[in-house]
Amino acid sequence: MPRFGPVLTAMVTPFDADGNVDFDGVATLANWLVENGNDGIVVTGTTGEASVLTDKEQVEVWRAVRGAVDVPVVAGSGTNDTAHAAELTAAAESAGMNGVLLVTPYYNRPSQAGIEAHFRAVAATTELPVILYDIPVRTGRKVATETLLRLVEDVPNVVAVKDAAGNPAESARLIASAPEGFELYSGDDSLTLPLLAVGAVGVIGVATHWVGREMAAMFAAFAAGHTAEAQRINAGMIESFDFETGDDHPNPIPTKTLLRELGLAVGECRLPMGPAPQGLAERARSVLHNLGRTVA
Repeated sequence: MPRFGPVLTAMVTPFDADGNVDFDGVATLANWLVENGNDGIVVTGTTGEASVLTDKEQVEVWRAVRGAVDVPVVAGSGTNDTAHAAELTAAAESAGMNGVLLVTPYYNRPSQAGIEAHFRAVAATTELPVILYDIPVRTGRKVATETLLRLVEDVPNVVAVKDAAGNPAESARLIASAPEGFELYSGDDSLTLPLLAVGAVGVIGVATHWVGREMAAMFAAFAAGHTAEAQRINAGMIESFDFETGDDHPNPIPTKTLLRELGLAVGECRLPMGPAPQGLAERARSVLHNLGRTVA
């Protein structure tokens, strides 16, 4: 089994009608995810709207999830400020997290040397396992394979990468060259099956909010050598993958919309994301109907 389990969800952060964090909703959703196929939870990542949460809110979310479930909980504690990321990472350790997710510094557009030094500095502040998060579409920088390999080889607690770089061929090269014990998690639901084929161990997903059981079944089928069955299950999730983000409704707007249709109190997104566009709820109901789900 992978260190954190094969199926993890990057959980949304529930807000109430006034835009405040709904901590009861946080605990309820965390439990719901575990009951619906998730082996672990990643909190306050991109999908959790970390960029619009205060540090205090983030820590309270971590504690609420830690108190609600007994599966691995990983805190998104990375920022584009090395000192700030180090402070948040230390707080995540104090809050009882099982690991941290450190995103590539965004907006600054540092060099590979700067990226490497940033990750080394933050990882040095904690004994927790560290997952590096490579998502160039949001950060503006790809973490080079050579940079990742040096970090995985030299920094003992850098144990995994969440790969949302969209290049399975390069992911295969990383996996082939990495030392024993390294784990690559898919960070793009639609590429999870291709990444499994080159050695990924799991997914940190978005659509796994509602297709956690299906994703777990796909992993089991693939591990058993039943590739046609894995392909069939994956095909049934493609509509969910297409739904989870778009130019008019970027992640996590669609996920919150769909969860509300399931009767879960997650609220709207904070600005600058804001409310769901017209017609998205109807599309969410169609996605759920085609999965055989009951709409609240």
